[in-house]
Amino acid sequence: MKLIRERATARRGRMRVAYSAIGAVLLVFAVMIVVKLGSGGGEAPSALPTGAAAAEIIQGVTTVPAATLDTVGKGGAQVLPTAITGQPPLTDAGKPLILYVGAEYCPFCAAQRWPVVIALSRFGTFTNLGLTTSAADDAYPNTPTLSFHGTTYSSQYIAFQGVETTTNVRKNGQYEPLDKLTDAQAQVVQKYNAPPYVSKDSAGSIPFMDFANKAVLAGATYSPELLAAHTHAEVVAAIKDPNSQLGRAINGNANALTALICKITGAQPAEVCSSAAVKAFQGEYANVSQ
Repeated sequence: MKLIRERATARRGRMRVAYSAIGAVLLVFAVMIVVKLGSGGGEAPSALPTGAAAAEIIQGVTTVPAATLDTVGKGGAQVLPTAITGQPPLTDAGKPLILYVGAEYCPFCAAQRWPVVIALSRFGTFTNLGLTTSAADDAYPNTPTLSFHGTTYSSQYIAFQGVETTTNVRKNGQYEPLDKLTDAQAQVVQKYNAPPYVSKDSAGSIPFMDFANKAVLAGATYSPELLAAHTHAEVVAAIKDPNSQLGRAINGNANALTALICKITGAQPAEVCSSAAVKAFQGEYANVSQ
């Protein structure tokens, strides 16, 4: 936990750059699974899986067996989102909204996307989820991960908005812009990614997540170092193994997020929210209101 906090503090200035330019949201309508490829100047990221290999990875991370998640329970989860109270509900089309703001270059975002995707996949379905890596010229280079750029998400229980503000490749010394925050998203980030809602040390960090204005998270919940030297396929293999260190870290944090979302949805769907994976966090979100 200390390692994550220290690294988030050291890199906070660069992280703020990732969402400093705020404007109209980028609309993306593609519906096929794609692999994100960087372009432009700077050192290139590592090669990514394509075709059937990419589809297999997406399938693996979005369909983790419930039995595996139940076996892991808390696993390696140590850092949980922080409950906030007295705030107006954050919704989209009448559903509780979960907002994610990150950037493709960011290794901490790279680590966090794995448990986020696993947890959200228990409540709905991703379309156009992509593969990418963190930047080749930053800390924890080429960390294997997913990308929410161009992704859509459908669920009868919650809404999700994933924003990737830059690519993982530099052009003229800066990571190239990607998605832009809407005015509403920018207001959420400005208000809640700052004290008193997050600690002074974490303020301004990415990834940033707002869980329907019931809880927030600034920074990663485990270290990207666990993903070092792994391929996308190796990460998925670890996720399927409840005894692996990496699998326990990712699945444990996915279970923690699942338990939080269950609190927000009023314990729906029942088969997910009554599972051993969620019960492992019983009492952890006592201050989170529905």
